[in-house]
Amino acid sequence: MTRRARYLAAAAVAGLLSAPAAADTLREALVQAYRNNPTITGQRAQQRATDETVPIAKADGRPQVNGQGTFQESIYNSNPFSSRQAVAALDLAVPIYNGGAVKYSVEAADQRVEAGRATLRGTESSIFSQTVAAYMNVVRDEAIVRLNRANVGVLTINREATSDRFQIGDLTRTDVAQAEARLAIAQSDLETARSNLIQSKENYIQLVGEAPTGLEPPPPLPNLPEAPTMAVDIALDNNPDLIAARQRREAAAYDVRVAQAGRLPRVSGFTQGSYANFLGSVITSNFAPIGQQDPGNPNIVIPAAPNSQENLAVGVRVNLPLYQGGRVTAQTRRAQALLGVAQEQEIATERSIIAQVRGAYASWQASQQVIQSSQIAVESNQLALEGVRAENSVGNRTILDILNAEQELLNSQVQLVAARRNAYVAGFTLLAAMGRAEAEDLGLEGGTLYDPLTYYDDVRGRRGDWSREDDPLPVASRTVDTVPQTAPIEPLSEDIGPGSAARNLYGPRRPID
Repeated sequence: MTRRARYLAAAAVAGLLSAPAAADTLREALVQAYRNNPTITGQRAQQRATDETVPIAKADGRPQVNGQGTFQESIYNSNPFSSRQAVAALDLAVPIYNGGAVKYSVEAADQRVEAGRATLRGTESSIFSQTVAAYMNVVRDEAIVRLNRANVGVLTINREATSDRFQIGDLTRTDVAQAEARLAIAQSDLETARSNLIQSKENYIQLVGEAPTGLEPPPPLPNLPEAPTMAVDIALDNNPDLIAARQRREAAAYDVRVAQAGRLPRVSGFTQGSYANFLGSVITSNFAPIGQQDPGNPNIVIPAAPNSQENLAVGVRVNLPLYQGGRVTAQTRRAQALLGVAQEQEIATERSIIAQVRGAYASWQASQQVIQSSQIAVESNQLALEGVRAENSVGNRTILDILNAEQELLNSQVQLVAARRNAYVAGFTLLAAMGRAEAEDLGLEGGTLYDPLTYYDDVRGRRGDWSREDDPLPVASRTVDTVPQTAPIEPLSEDIGPGSAARNLYGPRRPID
């Protein structure tokens, strides 16, 4: 390898995780995802909908007031009391005892609210994990593009040098063909790497809402556990998905008691008031239509027929279920079966969390070992390539040996970049599974964190029927206006560009005959 070619490869390795001064940080990416990711904002709206189930359940235990108005015109009546009437009625019902159905319904709703909050936490944590993976994928793929670009530059120099040495009879056509083939493969690998980088950038935009710009290296991950057993213990207490499964199981247990309450009596107090006006249409022999003197006694006035009627009643109503066709028993069995489903789902979630934590821990540990091994491999392959180059200069190595050594170096460099990405993503995934990769844990800045209790506390005690909220507007940002991503290739420096090194070392190039 020429001195300038070695400088090019070394510069590519040194800049794997470097970034320009004006760049995006991982914290900024997480803040943008926290604010604008539609999966998170949609889950927040879903949680607000879940919060409303509590006042809905409470409404069944509150007084109910109903008004009714009726106008009636008789078309035919053989013995009419009146031919028309207008009636206004007002009913007030106050539940006194309903078998505990309302109480248990409220408890079940509260448990589902708690489960929803845990689900929201889990959604945020999942999006953060995906964002970290997308961020690190861009960092990795940018580094791989730079490495492949450097490899193309080095192989271009090698091809030109091989061609020049062929012209002076120092090498054969086979050597030239091998150099040409490796250069073509390297160019193909570069295009594949560029395509992967573009895909990673688009995935980043999908999660974060904006294009990545000069991503900086991520900060070290804090509070990683020392052993998988420690990680599992923390996860069993803090993992939001497991907490949500437990709360749903508690809610299902209350649903059983709600169904069983259908067998018990219901007691309610009521008040009914009504006013009827017959609109002057009362027809009866006992009253005068409008009030007039008695023909037999002018001093006596026949009373006018009453044209209105008032009624007010107060009472207690008892509803005692005796037979309901097996409905309550079936509802109870159904609720018990759903409780069984919730119990099994809790165990399944627990199993999944344990496997996820142990797997993430193993992956993180393995990635740390791979990083160390890859660093050794890169250093060793650099020395090996220099040795092969030196041995080739005295005739002990072939051009193919040089090309193989260069490929081994590139492979180890790519493996090192991938191992660094895998270690960071595995570590963050481990923290997320432990319930320690949420907004508060990450200390995200850029505004007040979303608090689901604010909405819940506001609506839990509401009783009015006439308040109205404005229809919601989208919160998440759209990406339709973002430009398609590219993977530009920075031009190589003039002193290490194609042909320059070959001319300096072997004289002017000549075409192959």
